[in-house]
Amino acid sequence: MVPEINWRASLTDVETEQLIALLAAARATDGRPSFSPSEGLPGDYRTPEYGLAKDGAELVGVVARNTGGDSFGRQIAELIVRPDRRGQGVGAALVEALLDRVGPAAGDAETLRLWSHGDHPAAAKLAARFGLRRVREMRRMRLTFADLPNGLPEQRSLPDGVRLRTFRIGADEQALVEVNHRAFAWHPEQGALSVADVEADEAQSWFDPNGLFLAVREDDDTLLGFHWTKIHEELDGAGAPMGEVYVVGVDPNASGHGLGKTLTLAGLRYLAGRGCRQVMLYVESDNAPAIAVYSRLGFSNWDADVQYAY
Repeated sequence: MVPEINWRASLTDVETEQLIALLAAARATDGRPSFSPSEGLPGDYRTPEYGLAKDGAELVGVVARNTGGDSFGRQIAELIVRPDRRGQGVGAALVEALLDRVGPAAGDAETLRLWSHGDHPAAAKLAARFGLRRVREMRRMRLTFADLPNGLPEQRSLPDGVRLRTFRIGADEQALVEVNHRAFAWHPEQGALSVADVEADEAQSWFDPNGLFLAVREDDDTLLGFHWTKIHEELDGAGAPMGEVYVVGVDPNASGHGLGKTLTLAGLRYLAGRGCRQVMLYVESDNAPAIAVYSRLGFSNWDADVQYAY
């Protein structure tokens, strides 16, 4: 029996616990989403609206709809079905309820984008069934330090008048957001980063200012670029934490001096020193220059996340 979909503006404590358990079950099956159940719901599921598929009191599927949307005003949704209830029409019911909720698309304008993490074949079938278009692919790449025959490249010299330092809580948030905005004005998610978002991340258990590297001018401390690393609590499969090149951003006015590679290497050395054997990152599939840089450093394709448009 296909469950009825009920919409909520927020979740009860019990529903939150059920959703965390559902996401953990999906991660055990699919390897996604990347999150630690002990830290609560991942950010993509802290949205203004939820469509819940329940079998009695059991949560068997959910669609989380972010009505605030991305940097370009497109609503974003995450959909997931409990692994033991897949193939029973739950996913189709959730997509249908979501599209009814959103309303008809206006001409060629995009109203909604729906994520498929790991480019799941079942998501591709649902997209075809409902006429959704594949419009974006974000690759996940991975580096294993032990596979580098000569280790990491030597750290490049910084341009004259530039030095590296680490982030200072309470002092560097505004400068970080301003450089990030200029570096990622084109990006659907990253370009919308705010000071409040940075402060919210500072409250997370994974945040470490010593893992957020800043390239600044020596004379006036103006921020030119940054590398924000992240260490995932879950193990990498070999008994060690998984590192992440979370964000590398260089002010367009400071590009062309190799700061991106220098910052990336500083972060990789830090992650290796913290016991990470592997490091992952996300990069847009059409960002050929970035993919080339990461490939030369030893990263290879792991999998991909896809967005479908309505």
